[in-house]
Amino acid sequence: MNPAIMLGTAVSATAVGALAVVPLRRLALRLRLVDHPGGHKAHLAPTPCLGGPAIILGTALPVLGVADDPRIRALLFGGLVFALVGLIDDARPLGRLPRLAVETPTALLVAVNGVRADLTGVLWLDVALTAAWLVVAANAFNLLDNMDGALGTVTMVTGLTLGAAALAAGTGRAALVAFALAGAATGFLVHNWTPARIFMGDCGSLFIGFTVAGTSLLIFEGPAQAPAGALLATFTATVDTGVVLLARALHHRPLTCGGTDHVAHRLRRIGLPVPVIVSVLSASAGVSGVMGVAMTLGMVSPLVALSGAAGAAVVGVLAFQQVDVYRVAVVA
Repeated sequence: MNPAIMLGTAVSATAVGALAVVPLRRLALRLRLVDHPGGHKAHLAPTPCLGGPAIILGTALPVLGVADDPRIRALLFGGLVFALVGLIDDARPLGRLPRLAVETPTALLVAVNGVRADLTGVLWLDVALTAAWLVVAANAFNLLDNMDGALGTVTMVTGLTLGAAALAAGTGRAALVAFALAGAATGFLVHNWTPARIFMGDCGSLFIGFTVAGTSLLIFEGPAQAPAGALLATFTATVDTGVVLLARALHHRPLTCGGTDHVAHRLRRIGLPVPVIVSVLSASAGVSGVMGVAMTLGMVSPLVALSGAAGAAVVGVLAFQQVDVYRVAVVA
């Protein structure tokens, strides 16, 4: 694909992502779509949470102008439905079951329309496995949105490396989506870097997670590359979710409630400032993304990439259990 189109897509996505936040922030304040501190929330001041549509516009508008692949349209459709679920949840919190009741059939429909991992050769099984993974990955990214600039930076890095992998694989249409997502996240970061003036909300994080997961399926195809590519593209969010689920199971806490027990919170507990924590998370996404590019170029075998990523994920999940985020300090 023409490099000028790629560059134009990324630049226009960045501009839209940055500029669209301004009116959306005003609208959020007018509609009182504000995330208040307290409870399991780590932020200290009420913050508008309508940044997600800026990321969606920045990603979708440049891509719709040049993408004619029906799988790209299916991917964007699925991302928009997930975003709508998130937007409703931002305005009036939904339970897990209502969310899954919309997310699951949407993921199944997208998988049926070609955005899937052909792992077994049995269509219905591949569709079911893909849909399950799309739902899990989208919600894992939703959980990763727990600190100023964290998910935006991870998305920027992930989009750039996915775009590079797509170009190496010769899938130019998927590269457009990846670079547009990276650009939109970059524009949003102008407003979301600590101290954040706006949050992306569930609307933005679910869209990002679904888009990253779906795009990886368009790049890493076949039973050999698909599992490794899926894990590498979502590595940081997967580890974060694994850390939280294992910790809550070990400490007999509810698995699905919010809390300040994520990787970012644990890094904060050991004394790291927010910019450093964001850098650590983005470095993790960068290393896993580069591994995906290397796999696409044939420099690393899919088995080695999958084994390495899975091993690193297990080590990370276990290591972060050593940081105690549940103990309440006793004041003498």
